Amino acid sequence: MKKTLGTMMVAAAVVLLTATFGFAEYAAAGEAAFPYFQLGCLVIGGLMLVQLKRKYNKMYTTEAVGAFALYTLLMALFTNPVIEMVKTIVT
Repeated sequence: MKKTLGTMMVAAAVVLLTATFGFAEYAAAGEAAFPYFQLGCLVIGGLMLVQLKRKYNKMYTTEAVGAFALYTLLMALFTNPVIEMVKTIVT
């Protein structure tokens, strides 16, 4: 039961972080420049992380959620709206 609860918590965190990423990118870039590739990579990475959590008993829930949060941040940094914002700040 503990293993299933931990996996469900990781899955919920993956869904929430992915939804937050999608909403933030849609608000920043609009429909025309939405980063579908990054969203797809985020979904695939989340599915892989949930499967790893389910397979390995010694993986903590907080580790999995933290790793996915950092992965989401990395994906968000390499989208066009964020890169354009960095360009305007630097120049």
